[in-house]
Amino acid sequence: MLSDKVNRIVSARVGDPGIIATAAARRARATSLLGEHGKAMIIAADHPARGANGVGGDPNAMADRFELLDRLCTALERPGVTGVLATADILEDLLLLGVLDGKSVFGSMNRAGLASSVFEIDDRFTGYDPQTIAAMGFDGGKMLTRIALEDPATPSALAETARAVNELNARRLVALVEPFLSTWQDGRLRNDLSTDAVVKSVTIASGLGSRTAYTWLKLPVVKDMERVLASSTLPALLLGGEVTDIEAAFASWGSALKQPTAQGLVVGRSLLYPTNGDVAGAVDRAVSLL
Repeated sequence: MLSDKVNRIVSARVGDPGIIATAAARRARATSLLGEHGKAMIIAADHPARGANGVGGDPNAMADRFELLDRLCTALERPGVTGVLATADILEDLLLLGVLDGKSVFGSMNRAGLASSVFEIDDRFTGYDPQTIAAMGFDGGKMLTRIALEDPATPSALAETARAVNELNARRLVALVEPFLSTWQDGRLRNDLSTDAVVKSVTIASGLGSRTAYTWLKLPVVKDMERVLASSTLPALLLGGEVTDIEAAFASWGSALKQPTAQGLVVGRSLLYPTNGDVAGAVDRAVSLL
């Protein structure tokens, strides 16, 4: 029951916080980033740390941590789900609940670029660092990398991403880079999802760092994904984003997954908060695409 889960977490955090590190050390790690179906199916839940709590018409859907954890547990229990991506607060809750055995785990690293803020491009690393990711026995770290050509904060953001790429590669951990070419419009930062813009973001992101042996990309699914996925040989995971037409989304994901560099899906809100409320059904359908 949900209340039992919450009580377990709070009791541990208050009475024995050291048990989190113990749970991490005892966790059975994934033997591969890919599942038996040959692809990765990763559930993303790092949105709240950037202040992006909205889903559909509910601006605070992901702000209910108890419900989010319940939905995450449901998703992670489904066959074919290979891993999870989140910030430390959420991953530690999941460790305490014992649902990360056999899963690949990715720590979200830069969360200072708060959604809708005037400093969104200045996305400093306030979450996981490579040292902690390695110490916790996780598989890699993810960094959101917005590239705004007219924003002077962009070079620093790129340099920070490159540094994280180097440090993760040095530890043989996956550096999962999520690039966007972005522009300021009416005081809001908008990601350009045209094919040309996504291709340019891929070519820029692919060149970050002095080592790329362990670098993967996390990419939006847009028109002409064949051209997007042909712009780099780095393994790519396809992100879901906030989906308005779920049927069209499943069709586009399935088509893109046929490309050789596409290694799976990283999907959050559209599977955790499907319009029909059936988390298990939404996850199972996504897994079927693999």
